[in-house]
Amino acid sequence: MAIEFKPSPSLPPPSNAVGAVAWVRKNFFSSPLNIFLTVFSFYILYLLVPPTVEWAFLDATWSGENKDACTAGGACWAFIVAYFDQFMYGLYPQTEYWRINLAAILLALLIGMYAIKAINKLILSIAVLIVYPVVAYFLFAGGILGLEVVETSLWGGLFLTTLLGVVGIVASLPLGVVLALGRRSNMPIVKSVCVVFIETVRAVPLITILFMASVMIPLFLPDGLNFNKLLRVLIGITLFSAAYMAEVIRGGLQAIPKGQYEAADAMGLTYWQSMLLVILPQALKLVIPGIVNTFIGLFKDTTLVYIVGMFDLLGRIQSATHDGDWLGTTTEGYAFAGFIYWAICFGMSRYSMAVERKLDTGHKRN
Repeated sequence: MAIEFKPSPSLPPPSNAVGAVAWVRKNFFSSPLNIFLTVFSFYILYLLVPPTVEWAFLDATWSGENKDACTAGGACWAFIVAYFDQFMYGLYPQTEYWRINLAAILLALLIGMYAIKAINKLILSIAVLIVYPVVAYFLFAGGILGLEVVETSLWGGLFLTTLLGVVGIVASLPLGVVLALGRRSNMPIVKSVCVVFIETVRAVPLITILFMASVMIPLFLPDGLNFNKLLRVLIGITLFSAAYMAEVIRGGLQAIPKGQYEAADAMGLTYWQSMLLVILPQALKLVIPGIVNTFIGLFKDTTLVYIVGMFDLLGRIQSATHDGDWLGTTTEGYAFAGFIYWAICFGMSRYSMAVERKLDTGHKRN
């Protein structure tokens, strides 16, 4: 009688080979090189982190009337506390801060409503892109319903930085899509105009465009005709970002297989139907990292408006450091600005990663 031997079931791995210990071994101590890099990295952190924590928190001064109050040897955060309102709102009247706060709350509520499935997304998008900007403008500028008029020259700080970034981002994306489609168009005149615009704008730095929008354009306008400086700067930033956005989106359009275009034609879709329903959704999904990278670059580039006399967050901080009572607080000011910009840009990056995971269909090429 033949005896059949069956392989014994595999034993579970030892308890120390799974979980956190296994992850640490795999990522930090998997080879001699990794061990060396891990030890070296921890040594660098040992040299940098304790002094930084000591300077920023343990020995920091959090209150005071001037620089003389900062005697502990650490960071003089009293400077940030003293100028915090200006860093957030610029020279906007203190009694009217509620208007900016109300607009921010309304925007947050509208964006949060996208998570509610029962709400019509088309109507919500119309409210966000068309209705809200009008309401926000009259809240900021005033002049109606008894609201005090606040000149745009008083707008500044993080409020102005956010305004420039949000308007530039929202306006440059659709304009970039139009430019990208125009550059790939079969109509020679349309294609030539788009190519000339894109290559011209991308060939000059943003500071040149801001200078032209703020200083040069009024010289060519008829007497008595003038545009608000903030409006000119917004137009310049939007056009600059749209040129870069167009190239990012054009890359996504070129990555779509030809079969998708042929399938749309076979279904009898018109050009705009195929673009809006078939091609653009796929192209935009492919270039989400590039789009967000352009948005982040645009948000950071808003600091250049200081050159044309507009005091955004960084401009307001640079101006405050020249106060005789707070001389020598430049490091604290730049550290505060750097943290704000890092937090916003990091948030945009993480949100884009979440959108990528949500839209991932799993159709990846091997």
